[in-house]
Amino acid sequence: MNGNRVANGSLVLAAILLTAGLVACSEEGKGGPVWTAGSGSAGASATGSAAPTGGTASGSPAASGTSGAAPGAAPTAARWKKYSDAGQKVSFELPEEWIAQSVTPDAGSLPGALKVEVKDGEGEYVATLHTGLQSAKAPDCSPKARRSYVVLSSVPVDLPHADTDATISPRVVFRVIQGYKFFGSYGITNLVAGTDGKACQLRNLVQGPAGKGDTYFGDLPAVRAFAPDEKVAPAKSFDTLGQAAKYVEKSADFANVQRMLLSLKVNP
Repeated sequence: MNGNRVANGSLVLAAILLTAGLVACSEEGKGGPVWTAGSGSAGASATGSAAPTGGTASGSPAASGTSGAAPGAAPTAARWKKYSDAGQKVSFELPEEWIAQSVTPDAGSLPGALKVEVKDGEGEYVATLHTGLQSAKAPDCSPKARRSYVVLSSVPVDLPHADTDATISPRVVFRVIQGYKFFGSYGITNLVAGTDGKACQLRNLVQGPAGKGDTYFGDLPAVRAFAPDEKVAPAKSFDTLGQAAKYVEKSADFANVQRMLLSLKVNP
């Protein structure tokens, strides 16, 4: 797979086992389906809305997302603002109508940890940013529990605070794992999910240097193959791999999320 759109879910499903090794490479940025949403921008200025709780928001240049974008790429929101926490430790851009709100970090987080929840203009959950997470190993994964996964989008992101000894350089990804449906999740990571294109879960986590804590920015800390009686949201679910690829390639929602994740800045 080399970046071409997936037009037929059943055809790609049949090819998963044949190309498992290539799928794993795609997460490492060495090949596979990579697509960037809304890469262009316009020069008009925008006025930021009121500051969210726990931080400040300021206006940033409007962006149509069409100039220089990949063919068929969905446009991003026309007007954006910048969120920064009160201590200026983190910042990122988000559509002007979205809301970023500081909340209490999870129990056990390192001193100085931050947690910010992002919702859209309708109040629907979009993503969470959490810094200062205690480092933790991935749960044990037996061979029988592993499921095929595919990286549908993988774009490098500049995060100097990331652990340079991690398995890959930091990336904004959208990946799906196969269960009774295809379950997808977006986030930042510097970890390879599994070997031979199979894993028990796909973690949206950037490992930091020893003692500095890890960072999570995405819709879920990890996504896995859910059981039919489990709650799936906020993970995405698709009947076919083709539907998942269409979401990545043509959804304005994903284009906005991808731009927001790529804009993340974390100060030491």
